[in-house]
This record gives sequence, C-alpha cells and structure tokens, in this order.
Amino acid sequence: MTKERKIPESKETENTDKPSKASAAGEFEPGEVVEEELVEGSPVRRKGIYLLPNALTTASLFSGFYAIVSAANGMFDNAAIAVFVSMILDGLDGRVARMTHTQSKFGEEYDSLADMVAFGVAPGLVAFFWSLNELGQVGWAITFIYVAGAALRLARFNTQIGSVDKKFFVGLPSPAAAACVAGMVWCFHNVDPATWLTFMTIVVVGGSGVLMVSNILYRSFKDLDLRGRVPFAAILLVVLIFVVVALDPASVLFTGFLIYGLSGPFLALTRKARRKPGSAA
Repeated sequence: MTKERKIPESKETENTDKPSKASAAGEFEPGEVVEEELVEGSPVRRKGIYLLPNALTTASLFSGFYAIVSAANGMFDNAAIAVFVSMILDGLDGRVARMTHTQSKFGEEYDSLADMVAFGVAPGLVAFFWSLNELGQVGWAITFIYVAGAALRLARFNTQIGSVDKKFFVGLPSPAAAACVAGMVWCFHNVDPATWLTFMTIVVVGGSGVLMVSNILYRSFKDLDLRGRVPFAAILLVVLIFVVVALDPASVLFTGFLIYGLSGPFLALTRKARRKPGSAA
C-alpha cells in the first residue's frame, strides 16, 4: 500500500493565491511597449513598435532639433531649411504607416511629440534668435505665444480626431504655421535688421500662434483624389510648380504658405458677409 504525499497547507495556498512573476508581468519585459489591438473582435496584446514609420518620425524630430542648433549658431538659412525637411518627413511617416499597415498608438503619440519640437519649439526659437531677441521681454513673449499656440493646436487636434470634417482643419495647421515662420527667416535672413522687418516678424510669429488656436477653418485637401486618372495637362502643371519653386525656393514657399495662412480668415469673413443678408431677411 502506497502512501500519499501530503502537500503542506502553506505551500498549497501559496501556489494558488500568488500568481507567478511571468503571469503578473504579462510575459513582457519591463519597460517594453505593449499595445492592445482588436483582431477579429478579440483583444490581442502586441509587444514592440514598428521601425519604419517611427524612424521617419525620429528623423523629423532630429531635423527640428538641428534647426534649433543651427539658429543658435547663427546659421538661419540652414535652420529654416531644416524646418521644411521636418515637414516632408512628417508627411511621410503617416502615409508610410497607412500604406504598410503599421499604425499604432505609440506612433501617434511619438509623432505628436516630434511635431511639438519641429513645428512648435524650433520655428519659435529660430525666429527669436534671428530677430525677436532684440526686443527683450516683448520678443520672448511673442515667441511664447507661438510655442503655446502650437502646443494647444496639437492637443486639440489629437482630441478631435474622428469628430470633425476631414475636408477642413480647425485652426491653422502647425506645419503650415511653421512654414510661414521658417519661410520668412529663409527669405530675409540676409537682410539687415530694420524696423519694418521686426514688425513683420512680430505679426507673422504672433499671428501664426493665434491662428493655430482659432476656430477658423482651413482646407485640408484630403478630399483630393490622387489615385484617380487626370488629364495629361495635369502633369505639366506639376512640372511648372517644381520649376517655379526651384527658381527661388525661399520666396515661393514663404509666399505660398503665407497665402494659405491668410486664406482662412479671408474665407471666414466671406462666409460671414454672405450670411448677413439672409439673417436680416
């Protein structure tokens, strides 16, 4: 007759009541990024991040950081160009993520933080080192209006995803605002300091910051069908645009984005003027 081995009560309680370290940690390494996705209606936890889109976001962040360093060293043309490079990279990372089906919550948060540096802090400091630092407290106050406007604009954009019409942006997009500031610096970086230039810098930097947090609608151009067939003459128009930009990139880009920035208030006033006769009737 064999004797049954009796498990001590204390050990039995310990094994049933205390989960193992592996199960408590979810079998993931500490500090690792873990996201929960819905796959066929069931939640699935995935470890790690996607390399390609986040590498593009990192490149955009680096370009914004380089703009700050260049401006601090007096290389304002390089600083302005770096902001435009950040714009290109920022446009690529989202599209690459959608094309390769590598969207993630981590990527969205990382992209927003990189945008804050590239389109908020960097353009503001570039303009400050270039012209506004000569105004003392007024200069850094104008710079802070722009930086705070970019932060508020990005925070509001993140909370409005899926709740607004994709055809429009609410407020001036931060990349367009950064392009206005960087384009101005790039266009006039060789001009000697003057009163009119300082006044223009105040208007562009401060105005861009205010427009970013406004409720003015801007066309997003997301409704354009870039996959459909177009007349052959359309490619000639694209060639013409590249030629015009190549002739004087600084002036053309600054003028183009400045017109886009002013288009929002202009169209808002136009819509308001059209509603007045109807409301009076």
